[in-house]
Amino acid sequence: MIVIEYKVKAKQHQFLAIDEAIRTTQFIRNKSIRYWMDNEKVNGADLNKNCTKLAKEFSFVKDLNSMARQSAAERAWLAISRFYSNCKKKIPGKKGYPSFKKNVRSVEYKTCGWKLDKSNKSITFKDGKGIGKVKLIGSRELNFYSDSEIKRARIVKRADGYYVQFCLSIDPRVAVNTSLEATGNAVGIDLGLIDFMTDNQGLKVPTPKFYRQGEKQLNRTNRKKSKKFKKGQKHQSNNYHKARKRYSLKHLRVSRQRKEWLKRLALRLVKSKDLIVYEDLNVKGLVKNPKLAKSISDAGWSIFRQWLDYFAYKYGKVSLAVAPHYTSQECSNCGMIVKKALSERTHVCSECKSVLDRDENAAINILRKGIYQLSTTLGRRECEASGDETSALIGEILLRASFVNE
Repeated sequence: MIVIEYKVKAKQHQFLAIDEAIRTTQFIRNKSIRYWMDNEKVNGADLNKNCTKLAKEFSFVKDLNSMARQSAAERAWLAISRFYSNCKKKIPGKKGYPSFKKNVRSVEYKTCGWKLDKSNKSITFKDGKGIGKVKLIGSRELNFYSDSEIKRARIVKRADGYYVQFCLSIDPRVAVNTSLEATGNAVGIDLGLIDFMTDNQGLKVPTPKFYRQGEKQLNRTNRKKSKKFKKGQKHQSNNYHKARKRYSLKHLRVSRQRKEWLKRLALRLVKSKDLIVYEDLNVKGLVKNPKLAKSISDAGWSIFRQWLDYFAYKYGKVSLAVAPHYTSQECSNCGMIVKKALSERTHVCSECKSVLDRDENAAINILRKGIYQLSTTLGRRECEASGDETSALIGEILLRASFVNE
């Protein structure tokens, strides 16, 4: 599945119609959650049937396309099924009980309710909301794909305008125009806050800290917005909404800067290496630390991992996550455990006298863990295919193939 996005150019009354469609989506989703709360043994099919009842009861619900109504119910069922799954897995802490949404920002149409023109430069929404024909602004071409491959059209509202996303049922590997040659190289990377990434050869990539750089402007804009807010007033002034939009635009700019930087770094790694091994960090747990939460969120480790896995799959490379336990404490030369505080940035082994940068030492251990994990998996598959015992030579073959560059 790949997503192609275009910016929408339309008239004011069309934007108001889009807002109305988004509010209807939010209404259906919240009503579906309420229906699940009030009734026992409710499943996804029951929520879809409830959409039909809502359409008969409310005229503004009926105006929305039937498949768009089903998409809203599917969103509700996704939250419910995630809650059930967390309960079955006995995840500690909160299980994610479904809640009512106050600020939904998208409406999703499936295979009907919309139609592209012949040039694929505009789209017409044909339900009762009155959106009509809007222009699409973007560089990507939809002419290369058939109508059957476009499964959904989603309208998304952001601080800088409205966008239409097309979800295409295509394997990303098929959409690649150029094939990447194998480099025979591998890399282990240790993620951090001062240096975003350190590899097993000691190469460091500093963290850009986009949020920290724009924090003063963000705080100043937020204060101006807060001064214009009238407490207890039902409808805020136009000046408040203008200030709120300026504040949202600055946040959007920071998030886009971070995403683009992480995307380019992940792509550069995938193009230069055949095997990328990284730490399987519990980011959700780490951000609970109040002293480091802002820096961890600003680094964007989870976004980097998502893009790394995506590009590795797309270009036929291997990205592997390994457990981060003891990667910083274990000596990469002799294997001895050398305990050190977080403030100690140099690894000094009393056994073999090796001196290394702390993060470089961790990156070497991460790469070795990844090679061992990969060789064990390959050996098990070979054993299952041939019926022989797992070969211990697979790890040596990987090492001999220049996977470790120390």
